[in-house]
Amino acid sequence: MPSTTRALSLAAAGAPFAKVDLERRDLRDDDILIDIAFAGICHSDIHTGRDEWGAAHYPLTPGHEIAGTVAAVGAAVTRHKVGDRVGVGCLVDSCGECEPCKNGLEQFCTKPSVGTYNAQGYDGEWTAGGYARQVVVSERFVCAIPRGIELDEAAPLLCAGITTYSPLKRWGAGPGKKVAVVGIGGLGHMAVKLAVAMGADVTTISRSDAKSSDAIALGATRHVATSDGQALRDARGRFDLIVNTVSADLAMEDYLPLLRPLGVMVNVGLPSQPYAVHPGSLIGGDKVLAGSMIGGVPETQEMLDFCAAHGIGASVETLDATDAAAVDAAWDNVVAGKVRYRYVIDAATI
Repeated sequence: MPSTTRALSLAAAGAPFAKVDLERRDLRDDDILIDIAFAGICHSDIHTGRDEWGAAHYPLTPGHEIAGTVAAVGAAVTRHKVGDRVGVGCLVDSCGECEPCKNGLEQFCTKPSVGTYNAQGYDGEWTAGGYARQVVVSERFVCAIPRGIELDEAAPLLCAGITTYSPLKRWGAGPGKKVAVVGIGGLGHMAVKLAVAMGADVTTISRSDAKSSDAIALGATRHVATSDGQALRDARGRFDLIVNTVSADLAMEDYLPLLRPLGVMVNVGLPSQPYAVHPGSLIGGDKVLAGSMIGGVPETQEMLDFCAAHGIGASVETLDATDAAAVDAAWDNVVAGKVRYRYVIDAATI
């Protein structure tokens, strides 16, 4: 019979969190049982849990920023052993046979891939995420967390880290490049840390100067407040790459002029409304407006190794979930922008 683990669950959209006994499947030959130490709170959890994106399946246990240690392994597991420090991100399965999967881009699996929560697995069962004491995952989707990153600071890397690392790498952030990061939140603070470590000159952009000192402490060389029209005009033509981490409906016509010729603006936030873009804003200067999701498993491991080599972890506030209502309050704080910069749930308190 499947084993149970203590977890936080939502019975419906708008319902408060409750502690439940959640069934986890028995280990298959290629499975790993993980004792979860910390689970990051991603804004995607909130959108999904509150059914703001539609298609939420309840009861729902969110969480796709998981860090912990291996508690048991299936008979055919070779990559990890009991006691290893490991992490799980946004995916827990894919076909492994299509072209994207073979190229290490499991997020684009044509079957398609299976999310860590709120997704129906190939066995027909719905997945449940990391707001729990334990999780069972195929070893194909388990990454090693190197020494040099504490587990609490590592958990958000499994989503926020890879979501920002992937476009920075793809679009050439590095020495001699000027990078702007729009938004200084869970994603934005990681984009700043990673771009600085890659050798880029980093500017942060947000509505006000409220987080300007934070931005400099994270490694940015300057901050631009969009409320200061002159500062925004002075930044025109400055950047090779802009990483937009916010989910607000930004006016692209205000940001595309900030790019140099051949520059790229890549969006990792997911606003509710379409962007309005005049083709001339792209044609003039051969500019690119792009999007980016997460990364595949190989790139996620690469990102973790990079972070360990450069002493990078997420900036976190640890959350005691002894009272499940603390997680409800934390979600409200995330929406209000009151967290610096990622909540992680101490799974031992669930």
